[in-house]
Amino acid sequence: MGELFSLLCAVVWAVAVILFKRSGETLAPLTLNLFRIVVSLVLLAPTVLAVDGPLWRPAPWQDYAVLAGSGVLAIAVADTLFHRSLNVVGAGITAVIDCLYSPLVVAFAFLLIGERLSAPQLAGMVLVVGGVLIASQHAPPPGIGRAELVRGVLTGAAGMAALALGIVVAKPVLDRSPVLWATTVRQVGALAVIGPVALLSPDRRRHLAAFRPHRAWRFSLTGAVLGSYLALILWLAGMKYTQAGAAAILNQTSTIYVLLLASLVLGEPMTRRKVAAAALAVAGIVLVTLG
Repeated sequence: MGELFSLLCAVVWAVAVILFKRSGETLAPLTLNLFRIVVSLVLLAPTVLAVDGPLWRPAPWQDYAVLAGSGVLAIAVADTLFHRSLNVVGAGITAVIDCLYSPLVVAFAFLLIGERLSAPQLAGMVLVVGGVLIASQHAPPPGIGRAELVRGVLTGAAGMAALALGIVVAKPVLDRSPVLWATTVRQVGALAVIGPVALLSPDRRRHLAAFRPHRAWRFSLTGAVLGSYLALILWLAGMKYTQAGAAAILNQTSTIYVLLLASLVLGEPMTRRKVAAAALAVAGIVLVTLG
């Protein structure tokens, strides 16, 4: 069953990415990220109470601080950059950029917590970076210049770096904590920063307007439920019921699904350059994971 959960996670995340792209047509990146965080907390809090017990656990304050800080970096910062990049480069190229996550986790784990790098992992990292470089040379979407495309790719890469660093920093705490509870604390930490930023912003009325029911909810609310809640549950189930390496590889098939859905739903061209970049990046992910 673990393999099925991991594949479902990839499909659900791919659908969420398409919905986030459509949401980005009406919502700013910060607004959409704030909306996602609040929706996920509304859903996660009762889930944690049902599965893990009280939200306030007898854990050291340092664990709360590390998890909250991880949330700021990997959710408040990383996801805002992700949405900004998605709006510029489109879902297809974003799917290739997302492949940087695994190699960057491996690299930060090597630099910060002393995990070793194997030859296959190094080779895989080179392949993923090569795939991203190929994607960055793609013809810009309509209305987007070459320089803006490159900035969008770099923004997405920075988002993946923030996400990977946030995970590695929190890894020692995550290893000894219930994952759903830890995820909820990370979301609270992200909200504690992004909430005041949004409220103090000159655009605060636009940020708050996202929480009033409107037609765009068919994209933003559905995307938040699928991407920030259901995909997480499926990811955890996949990791629990099959080997972590197999689950990680199956999760990464989301790159293929995003490319297909971006072509079918969003009308983004399925070019040979995109396919080659995605193939190279996914091959690199396989090497990084198995290595």
